Amino acid sequence: MANEDDDHRSGRGPEPRTVHIVPHTHWDREWYRSFQSFRMRLVDLLDGLLPRLAADPSYAHFMLDGQMAVVDDYLAVRPDAAGTIRRLASTGRISVGPWYVLMDEFLVSGETMVRDLQLGLDRAAAFGGAMEVGYLPDMFGHVAQMPQLLAQFGFSHAVVWRGVPAAVEREAFRWEAPDGSAVRAEYLPVGYSNGAVVPDDAKELVARVDEFCADGGGLVGDPVLWMNGFDHLMPQPHLGRVVAEANAIQGDYHLEVTSLPAHLAAARSEGLPTWRGELRSGARANLLMGVASNRVDVHQAEARTTRSIERVAEPLSALWLPADRWPAAFLAEAWLEVVRNAAHDSICACSIDEVGAAVLHRFDEAQAVADGLTDRALRAVAHAAGGDRPVAVNPSARPRCATVELVLPGEDAPAGTQLLEATPPRRHLHTTTRAEAATVVVQEMVIDPSVHAAEVQEGPDGEITVVLLADADRPRPALVGGPRSELLALAEAGPPEGQVRVEKRTRPTVRVLARTGEVAGFGWRRWAPGPVADGPVRIDVDGALTNGVLTVEVDPDDGTWSIDGRPGFGRLVDDGDAGDTYNWCPPEGGAVVERPDAVTVEVLESGPVRGRVRVTAAFTWPEAVVDGYRAGARSVEVRTTLELRAGEDLLRVTHDLDNPCRDHRLRAWFPLPEPAAASRAECAFGITERGLVAEGGPTEVGLPTFPSRRFVSAGGLTVAHEGLLEYELVDVDATSDRPAARHLALTLLRCTGVISRGPMATRPVPAGPTIAAPAAQMPGRQQLRYALHVGGRDPYAVADDAFLPMLVARPRGGPADADEGSALTITGAEVSAVIRTDGRLTVRVFNPTDAPTTVTLEGRRGWLVDLRTRPIEPFEETFALRPHGIATAVLDI
Repeated sequence: MANEDDDHRSGRGPEPRTVHIVPHTHWDREWYRSFQSFRMRLVDLLDGLLPRLAADPSYAHFMLDGQMAVVDDYLAVRPDAAGTIRRLASTGRISVGPWYVLMDEFLVSGETMVRDLQLGLDRAAAFGGAMEVGYLPDMFGHVAQMPQLLAQFGFSHAVVWRGVPAAVEREAFRWEAPDGSAVRAEYLPVGYSNGAVVPDDAKELVARVDEFCADGGGLVGDPVLWMNGFDHLMPQPHLGRVVAEANAIQGDYHLEVTSLPAHLAAARSEGLPTWRGELRSGARANLLMGVASNRVDVHQAEARTTRSIERVAEPLSALWLPADRWPAAFLAEAWLEVVRNAAHDSICACSIDEVGAAVLHRFDEAQAVADGLTDRALRAVAHAAGGDRPVAVNPSARPRCATVELVLPGEDAPAGTQLLEATPPRRHLHTTTRAEAATVVVQEMVIDPSVHAAEVQEGPDGEITVVLLADADRPRPALVGGPRSELLALAEAGPPEGQVRVEKRTRPTVRVLARTGEVAGFGWRRWAPGPVADGPVRIDVDGALTNGVLTVEVDPDDGTWSIDGRPGFGRLVDDGDAGDTYNWCPPEGGAVVERPDAVTVEVLESGPVRGRVRVTAAFTWPEAVVDGYRAGARSVEVRTTLELRAGEDLLRVTHDLDNPCRDHRLRAWFPLPEPAAASRAECAFGITERGLVAEGGPTEVGLPTFPSRRFVSAGGLTVAHEGLLEYELVDVDATSDRPAARHLALTLLRCTGVISRGPMATRPVPAGPTIAAPAAQMPGRQQLRYALHVGGRDPYAVADDAFLPMLVARPRGGPADADEGSALTITGAEVSAVIRTDGRLTVRVFNPTDAPTTVTLEGRRGWLVDLRTRPIEPFEETFALRPHGIATAVLDI
């Protein structure tokens, strides 16, 4: 305890222990209130803070939560305050950045985190520069590669709270990424609010500091870090005065209002323990692992949108558009929406329904930009290819074959294709009256760009037929005047109620599925008809779906299916959830339903390019959790489509259902070819291996439900998915000396109706406010997609084959000098980004393996740069990449 004798009060005796007080606020842009509601409070906060800093030198510093969105959101309402913020930031009175938002690390892509930090640093530069600290105060755990990302941005310090394991017993530790990169990580043992509300009494303040130091033991450093802030907490105007009074009345502590970088500069760096890899422990702080499985619609939208931007729109635009047509402004708009959604309370979907709707809208906006840019890039590919046959376009770096959908002229499907639809040359569109005919026809001509002419035909008995002549390849003249005048004249000449038939005449076409040959990485290949050479799909006499590589057979009794004779895939297990958006919690009682009441099987497509079987399983699920028990009953049909394509070694699966039930979790179970004691799941810029257990603590049960970005592998099975992030190794043989799981469970839905509950079995303390969130019950139609691969193929290739589409460009003529081509050849690593930086092609790659690799960019040279694009060293066509390393190359040619 603090000594209050006269010697200590007068400052004589031992050196006082320094206490660094960092005033700040933790600002969730949206959470239990909407963005606009919280922004009003933000404006109030900064309206009061900025003049206070100018008027009170003792209020030495304030940290704006490490995210530039706080500044931008304020300046959108108070633009005249930009100069004041710039002046205060430049003189060290406030800290801004480095992030744009404080994102969740497991629920967004690695590229999203890179763009988040780049955007934050760029915006902070306009205000004198960012706080050079990897401030990560409230993320729900931390990915293994975060130290490498921070190091490549030039940071040497991180600040963390959640996820730190019990093995760390000091105030800081050396945090290493899998490649050996490291930062010093300052540990906030009780979070970012140990000094949240500074009392207006100096003695009470000293007593609180004393209590924190005594309780924290070795977890409290010297200097002591006293984080004076909390969620949406307003600054305390008496801070400077009470700190001065506390220093005057005792000599055990010297309290100082300062910045986080100043504290870290004075903190100890030698003799610290080392932790390597991800931080996902609940030993001292809730990890809140259930956010990976709530609001699956949000996670699906994130997966689709980031894939469309990172893997399709950006590389195609960078490689096929001229450098001066790089759509930087459009991409900045799309990335801003994605980065805003990355904020942890947004992407974690632990918020009110209005926030969830806003998140989905922002993803829709970014998706629309990505789709539009992709269309433009495909037109550029088509122009480069020339000719008149369709061109398959591969947005992946790896060469691959794929199934594509083509629209071809003619009435018959060419050899080796599978007919989906035939469009006859003449189709009836409308039957209308003479009085309305002119309006109807003009509207059709306006909305259909393929219409290039119109004919008005009058039969011998006075019947009128309007034939719209359509051909998308022909130029479209001004059409409206002539037909409209003729129809108006006919309306005046005959009875207004007389009928007019509107038809459309086109060249006959067929919509078909076709298998491409091998298309080069970042390349194209002209399609040509021919037999399906690599494993055509067929239905065997016993009903099995096979392509010569895989054989899939449905069990009509329980709706599961076998893969190459191994039964039991796709067992749907529905259990209760008495938890909330943060954590799953089993109810006190109630049924676990894992067998359907009835099953029907029908063949939708029988090959040769694609085979599809639909399994309809009728279940009776409890309706809700009532007073701790599952109660009621609702009939639910789950329609599962199994899809096998020619030549592929993976099975695509889509579950479709209308969800009428509440408070439940639906998972698909898969048998593992071999028992597994560990899983390997994709996370940002690599693969993380995890065991069968998770470390919990007194305030949260350690559930071994883990997140994966796009795939997880275990026991010879790889599951690739679209936004179905949560998995668990289950059916563990605990009697063995070496426990191993026999199944993997993939969470399809987790349905709750409240942001946070009070005490519950898996988490005895609330994680947030108890506010209803009905949309988190996931009512209505749900469509859930994944793919299964049995074997040892590269899981990155499996995920690309399953969800990264082979695209189609449609040339409109012109010279065709070749039947294939490639804009960029990269081997030796996974490609994370292909973009343009100041007009130059920029490529980011990573090595997810334990072995060093050589990256080859065929025919290219340039510079390796860090994540701030600062030069490191030149290269000529190849460069070495360490195990688990990330590298960015700016190309000269």
